[in-house]
Amino acid sequence: MAMALLQYGCSLPLSRALRSRTFTVASSSVRVPSLKKASQMDSHVLLGLSDEHLQQIALDFGQKSFRGKQLYHLIYKRKVKEIQEFSQLPLAFRSDLEEAGWRVGRSPIHKAVTAADGTIKLLIKLEDNRLVETVGIPVKDKDGSSRLTACVSSQVGCPLRCSFCATGKGGFSRNLKSHEIVDQVLAIEELFKQRVTNVVFMGMGEPMLNMKEVLEAHRCLNKDILIGQRMITISTVGVPNTIKKLASYKLQSTLALSLHAPNQNLREKIVPSAKSYPLNAIMKDCKDYFLETRRRVSFEYTLLAGVNDSVEHAIELAELLHEWGRGHHVNLIPFNPIEGSEYKRPSKRSVLAFVSALESRKVTASVRQTRGLDASAACGQLRNEFQKSPLLTGNAIQESHSVVALA
Repeated sequence: MAMALLQYGCSLPLSRALRSRTFTVASSSVRVPSLKKASQMDSHVLLGLSDEHLQQIALDFGQKSFRGKQLYHLIYKRKVKEIQEFSQLPLAFRSDLEEAGWRVGRSPIHKAVTAADGTIKLLIKLEDNRLVETVGIPVKDKDGSSRLTACVSSQVGCPLRCSFCATGKGGFSRNLKSHEIVDQVLAIEELFKQRVTNVVFMGMGEPMLNMKEVLEAHRCLNKDILIGQRMITISTVGVPNTIKKLASYKLQSTLALSLHAPNQNLREKIVPSAKSYPLNAIMKDCKDYFLETRRRVSFEYTLLAGVNDSVEHAIELAELLHEWGRGHHVNLIPFNPIEGSEYKRPSKRSVLAFVSALESRKVTASVRQTRGLDASAACGQLRNEFQKSPLLTGNAIQESHSVVALA
């Protein structure tokens, strides 16, 4: 996957700049930070950069390339959060990095809530005092092995405002940068003290509206954090022209389409943005995605009691999927109740009847186990309890940094 190179630069204090230039005369192999690069720089964040990029940064600061490899090890293996804690690096190099405005890019945990089933939802406080959610979901398999899934956000809030989603009710602030996405995974690993095995882009926000940063985060998670592409799922409610673009990267990750309805009229009521992306168009794009990548599309379907959960809806859904190809999988999600919502959770009987109707028509379906109900784990719930605008410096709400366990 061709990824755009991050541009970066430095603006060293005069004394250090002169020292670097003097050293350059003695050794022509050492490069000096470019003022031109400094004027073009978009980011001073180390997290998210590749091994090659970090080696180049070391060279630009008059260091040997192996110092870049040390940077890589400190960020991705030891997961050190502050440059001054990079004890393996010379003090002068650390100081030069900091004085040039570089930082690791890790953010503090504002609050953590643990559910009785072990699910942990985090609120991470970003540099601009916005809060973003991420969820760690531990799973024990029948064979005794364990998995840890990180459900990550791609935006602060969401502009699409699906009618059943708590995130949409909280409003939209901005897109996340790639390092802010990667940081969520590292925060989960740190809290659980184990590696994340799976990542799902199913947290706050619409990933396809932030595709550049999502793809950069995907690269880092795969190449640097070493999570296999097939262990990563990118979920979308559907944004025109983006599924085809994603297919062009030929990722081995799973595309999950949040469908939620078997026909256009009902889908528009549940997902207002569906008005600009007709169901037939989105299904054709999913079919083309499969033909381009040979990766099966998974369909997410939130079951809302009395709205889209009848056997008739299941039959209509099966007919829709068969019309546009075979090999589809439906992931059924019983609605996770949120305060102020007009929707209700369907009965277990309704859920089983829906599954049976699909399977009898040769559509594979699974019911997602509801996790973290007692930890406000529905997307956007916990964040809405704390913030719909940036935290104010010195505000008492900022004092809540400790992990609170409700288990």
